Amino acid sequence: MSVTSLNEKNFEEEVLNCTKPVLIDFWASWCGPCKMMSPVVDEIAEEMGDGVKVCKINIDEEQNLAVKYDVMSIPTFIVIKDGKEVGRTVGVQPKEEIISMLK
Repeated sequence: MSVTSLNEKNFEEEVLNCTKPVLIDFWASWCGPCKMMSPVVDEIAEEMGDGVKVCKINIDEEQNLAVKYDVMSIPTFIVIKDGKEVGRTVGVQPKEEIISMLK
């Protein structure tokens, strides 16, 4: 399963209208921990397949979405189900921690 890049134009369609859990990775190109987590996020997308949607938001390009979701530090991982936030974790996390938020 591929990872979807989000912006203000596709956010509602890709996240709020999605019928399955959505993992959003808020990141930036200059962020070392974000770079460490990127392959983990890709693995989660691959392993969980069609059961979830995995997305990334570059906070430098989409500052309004970062503000809307109160992202103060990166990487921040948010899980949204049925249009509502149901889980959040900040910083480098074990893959299992992020997967458990999706279940």
